[in-house]
Amino acid sequence: MADNSLTASAGGRAEFWRGLIWMAGSMASFIGMSIGSREMAATMSIQQVMFFRALVGLLIILIVARKLFPEVRQMKMLKLHLLRNVVHFTAQYLWTVGIVFLPLASVFALEFTMPIWAAFFAWIFLKEKLTTPRIIATIGGFIGVLVIVRPGLAMIHPAAGLVLIAAAGFAIALIVVKELTRHCSPGVIVVWMILIQLPLGFVAALTDWQPVQMVSVPWMFVSGIGGLTAHYCLAQALKRLEASIVMPVDFLRVPLAAIVGYYAYSEAIDLFVFLGAGIIVLSNYQVVMTERRRVR
Repeated sequence: MADNSLTASAGGRAEFWRGLIWMAGSMASFIGMSIGSREMAATMSIQQVMFFRALVGLLIILIVARKLFPEVRQMKMLKLHLLRNVVHFTAQYLWTVGIVFLPLASVFALEFTMPIWAAFFAWIFLKEKLTTPRIIATIGGFIGVLVIVRPGLAMIHPAAGLVLIAAAGFAIALIVVKELTRHCSPGVIVVWMILIQLPLGFVAALTDWQPVQMVSVPWMFVSGIGGLTAHYCLAQALKRLEASIVMPVDFLRVPLAAIVGYYAYSEAIDLFVFLGAGIIVLSNYQVVMTERRRVR
């Protein structure tokens, strides 16, 4: 009995750290997708950006993930897949508008009103425990975001409101993904995302089609691969960790985006970015250590 308990504990710790590694992959992929989307938007409409991002995702799936098609044909939880992707597609459109008009760090900061809603929805619908360390990590992460962007008059832009609406949509989509991981593999969740969002993107792109320039083609692959791997990594993390743990860790995207924005687009970066990043790291460290002790 003791050996079985020890084995289960070791397995739980391994899954916990694997979940954090998948989250790191998700954060890097989301930043890559945002850069590719911004570069594409310089020569085409936002609707086209979303369409070509999904089209590249489909090409990759046809090459490397054909073994998932038998599970896809079972059409498990189809209504839930449809709900998730319609909500997510709408939120993605609003988020992409923000990527075009706002600094990267500001977009990610506004987006991270989402974890507060995600933790609340997870408590309501998934019956996850809203423990004190998770609440502190969420609040601490959000404070770190505010320190980085110091919202004021410069943040009052119509696109900022759209990103806030997108954040609420992402929170709903995240909770649905968490539920889907109980019935479907992460790979199939991503395949359904492409299959549903590709025709939605095509119809939307027809309303504002611009000539496609060759300079945009490499960025299509950066954005498409980033979008595909970001959601796959996120689904893998949600399979191993509760949503109220995943989201506070995801706050780290804000300082990372600020650094990328500085080097790629000469967006302002100062001491407050590093101060806010420190608050975010410390907030996440305490919840990670608490959850690690719980798993033990």
